[in-house]
Amino acid sequence: MKDIIRVEELSKSFGEHQVLRKIDFSVNKGDVICILGSSGSGKSTLLRCINQLETQTYGKIYFNGKELGKKQREINEYRSKVGMVFQSFNLFNNKTVLENCMTGTRKVLHLSKEEARERAISHLKSVGMAPFINAYPAQLSGGQKQRVAIARGLCMNPEVLLFDEPTSALDPEMVGEVLNVMKTLAKTGLTMLIVTHEMGFARDVSSRVLFMDKGYIVEDAPPEKFFTDPDNARTREFLSRYMSDGERRA
Repeated sequence: MKDIIRVEELSKSFGEHQVLRKIDFSVNKGDVICILGSSGSGKSTLLRCINQLETQTYGKIYFNGKELGKKQREINEYRSKVGMVFQSFNLFNNKTVLENCMTGTRKVLHLSKEEARERAISHLKSVGMAPFINAYPAQLSGGQKQRVAIARGLCMNPEVLLFDEPTSALDPEMVGEVLNVMKTLAKTGLTMLIVTHEMGFARDVSSRVLFMDKGYIVEDAPPEKFFTDPDNARTREFLSRYMSDGERRA
């Protein structure tokens, strides 16, 4: 199967501190990949490098077989196809829910106002946020904001959607509503790369699980193997600690 994204020897340092160390992996069409690991293992930095919010110190990223260039125009075009959902939502507070979802398609994809509105309403319906199209972010709960952020990402018709700990800023009772939207998305065949601490979700929804430790990918396995028979001792230690803390079921 042809990969959509391929990462080769990706390394990232901030000054003397090396966060990513020679990361190699590929993302195929339809993959739902959950990236797990302790805080500080490099998960979010890896996602930010893939989206080019951070520039790697070394290594290459390929999109549909072509190496990603350094020109801003190329990066912008790439980002229109590889969207990102942030833990802090990143909505425009001065725009309504509908306007938040229309802005990218109008500015980047140059859709007409009617097309942009139609697409936005369609995706807002799919995440259960159509009744709130005229609301502003300040009037929404955290779970509602995140569902709007997901709808906004979907409006761009991305080939891949990246999620950086999409539930970590939410109150516990709001986590489920966002995970349910993501479960539904996974069933549509959308290619997804998800940094998460939600172990039950990773087990039930992912096609592959990556485990990161100290800037390395130390495990890359289907969930049934990852959660029952991981190869790496560090993975086993991580799982035993998290499972004993009471596994959160998504």
